[in-house]
Amino acid sequence: MPELPDVEGFRRVLADCAQGRTIQRIEVRDSGVLHGVRPRQLRDALEGRRFGAPERRGKWLLAHTGGPTLLVHFGMTGQLVCASPEDPYHAHDRVVFTLGKRRQLRYRDQRKLKGLWLADKTGVDELLASQGPDALTVSRHDFGRALTSHHRTLKAALTDQSAVAGLGNLLADELLWRSRQHPARQTTALTSSDIARLHTDMRQVLRACDRAERVPPKSTWLTGHRDEEDPACPRCGAPLRRTRTAGRSTVWCPHCQPPPGERRR
Repeated sequence: MPELPDVEGFRRVLADCAQGRTIQRIEVRDSGVLHGVRPRQLRDALEGRRFGAPERRGKWLLAHTGGPTLLVHFGMTGQLVCASPEDPYHAHDRVVFTLGKRRQLRYRDQRKLKGLWLADKTGVDELLASQGPDALTVSRHDFGRALTSHHRTLKAALTDQSAVAGLGNLLADELLWRSRQHPARQTTALTSSDIARLHTDMRQVLRACDRAERVPPKSTWLTGHRDEEDPACPRCGAPLRRTRTAGRSTVWCPHCQPPPGERRR
């Protein structure tokens, strides 16, 4: 599933491919990815307008046009692709923005779980009103307040977009492993030093992910081993465990991240 680093990568695709270019034509090949707007309304609102500098907020991408804003949420399988009009269409190309004789921006999405919205400033604010602070820029104080404002598991808090925007399953597991925190630990049990370490580790992880434009499967990271048949912790070598926490598949190390109430061996 696209997470903050992936969406930041798509922001760069949009900027490189479309910023400053005029939308000459919009082809909606599958209206199932449009939310609250019909194909003709989308064309009437955006054709002839120029893409401005795009903006990312959490997992949302905002494509400003000097008028309505096109909002993109990638769900599990969405992506932006810069293509040539001569390139064959992919089976999952849903909406195509022609920007000139040589360039197209394509929204590609296999499962169509999210998609595209069109909104004015008020509508943008309403769509994003439930989001918490962005994980890449949140201060330590606001991060701690967001985590501990409700009694719940740490994994649930980290993946709740209304608490901290941008973190998904891979990033949450990586962050918990780095910080040696069990996914089921209650947020209300966190100490100030726990929060400080989580915040520092989060910033380090996101900076590394930003350079890679994804959550990289490095051999020294939990992410680099979680999909192996018999995964082992890259730090201590203990077999990794896979459970469900907060309704999500969760990978963790029983040695480095002992359950609440157990002492770390």
